[in-house]
Amino acid sequence: MNAAPDPLFDRPIFIVSTPRSGSTLLFETLARAPGLYTIGGESHRLIESIPQLNIRASDYASNRLLARDAVPAVVTELRQRFRGRLLDREGKAADAGHGRLRMLEKTPKNSLRIPFLMQAFPEARFVFLYRDPRQVLASMLEAWKSGRFKTYAGLPGWPLEHWSLLLTPGWRSLAGKPLIEIVAGQWQAATEVLLDDVAALPPDRCVPIRYGDFVAEPAAQVARLCAALGLDWDRPLGSALPLARHTVTRPDPEKWRTHAVAIDSVLPGLATTIARAERAMDAPAPAAA
Repeated sequence: MNAAPDPLFDRPIFIVSTPRSGSTLLFETLARAPGLYTIGGESHRLIESIPQLNIRASDYASNRLLARDAVPAVVTELRQRFRGRLLDREGKAADAGHGRLRMLEKTPKNSLRIPFLMQAFPEARFVFLYRDPRQVLASMLEAWKSGRFKTYAGLPGWPLEHWSLLLTPGWRSLAGKPLIEIVAGQWQAATEVLLDDVAALPPDRCVPIRYGDFVAEPAAQVARLCAALGLDWDRPLGSALPLARHTVTRPDPEKWRTHAVAIDSVLPGLATTIARAERAMDAPAPAAA
């Protein structure tokens, strides 16, 4: 017997990826689809201001959330918060009594929250965005060094003034290590969790996409995503995409070479995870949602 339709959200879409993988650019592009609603940006505060979903509730273990964290009162509050802030591509809220809305959401921490999101949003679909890890590591290094991504200040047991980007399981083991090993540890922990969770999803719930393919052929890749997700598309896309709002320096596929020595030093330890992610990207595309 099929479950009853979600009364508020029609197949909400969550973009999941490691930090600095290009999710903002993908989000800003897909948000132009007719019939999609977003809160306009990332949902860090919306989610983590619910006490049970804050890292303090888990004694700062990580940003990981599981199905057991989706208790009824928390889910009700979270769903109401999202619903109350959704706007269409023109910046307008849905009319009263509109019914089910298609939400698009992206927050890098959600790469650690798929089991929770599946419980809270039973019709959830996921877009798994994967980017060359050399490019991601270089961008993560830049993010840490820029001072613009101070996620947590005064983190208990952390020797630096702040922690940047998402808080991954096992983060305490990275204390005192060189920055390149910290970002490599973040990337690997987040990717392994993401791969485990994606593998546990029904095949029709996740669409993989490579960042390199997206920026090389935006129109073709957006058409592919829309077909898989059951979205319409009515606006032309040029051959080049605009810069995303969280860009630190202008994208360049070879920019990582500025940090080549440091990145090459950690790649052997990431080889198994990289190979696993590559296999996930080659999985057959799901049928249309």
